[in-house]
Amino acid sequence: MLNTVLLTLSMATPLVLAAMAGYCSERSGVINIGLEGKMLMAACVSALVSISHGPVLGVLAAILAAIIMSLVHWLATQRFGIDHVISGMSLNAISAGATNFMFTRFSDPDRSGRIGTLPPLFYQVCAIAAPLALLVYVAKTRGGLWLVAAGSDPEKARLAGLQPDRIRLFALIATGLFSGLAGAYLVADTGVFTDNMTAGRGYIALAALILGGWRVGQTALACLAFGFLSSLNLLFQGTDLAGVALPSEFWTSLPYLATVIALAGFLGKQRTPAGLGKT
Repeated sequence: MLNTVLLTLSMATPLVLAAMAGYCSERSGVINIGLEGKMLMAACVSALVSISHGPVLGVLAAILAAIIMSLVHWLATQRFGIDHVISGMSLNAISAGATNFMFTRFSDPDRSGRIGTLPPLFYQVCAIAAPLALLVYVAKTRGGLWLVAAGSDPEKARLAGLQPDRIRLFALIATGLFSGLAGAYLVADTGVFTDNMTAGRGYIALAALILGGWRVGQTALACLAFGFLSSLNLLFQGTDLAGVALPSEFWTSLPYLATVIALAGFLGKQRTPAGLGKT
């Protein structure tokens, strides 16, 4: 039982952090399908910097890289009027190619062993603290009310004297912070960087945000559910169930199958923020 809980927490940590990144962006009105790319770039930069300058600077560099990508997304959508989905997918495509080049070009091929990182517990504590902090921020602070207002109706927010584009700027900086931590955790958890190591976690986190109805608590619970499904791959791989030997691919695909089924059943029932995607 304890092993299952620990595995679930381990698998859910990057999902919770990425989902909180998506929450900050989408509650402000910016569609953010680029979480996958931000996480991947953060993981690559974290690995490269940790190798040469230590784990603390590695984490800070990962956060900075994700913030820069978030700012590019803000510029593309809020200043140049590029479609939010196209901008996000472009960032994902750029990250997939750039990280492969960067790690191949700048890492030491003769280096062996694990990359020095901060302990995974650090990120797990962050994953627990992030939803709690966002709950308090949205419910108890003026900035939280402004965040929700910008994502609910940017035109009315302007009439009330707010600046949605500025609110979204700070929201996307927070997005970079959380997605940077999520990417750095992937390296800390495995000790290595591999090509496309995010493996769709950014999309699963986005699905958890949708399933949670763009609410912090429900989104975190959805991430835990996906984390539990991911942990089954490690718990039951190679184990016969009712005398049937299930292939490893079955357990690996469970989180993705659950994502598709859940979205197919619940997407139309969730109340999307009214200002999502609007300028």
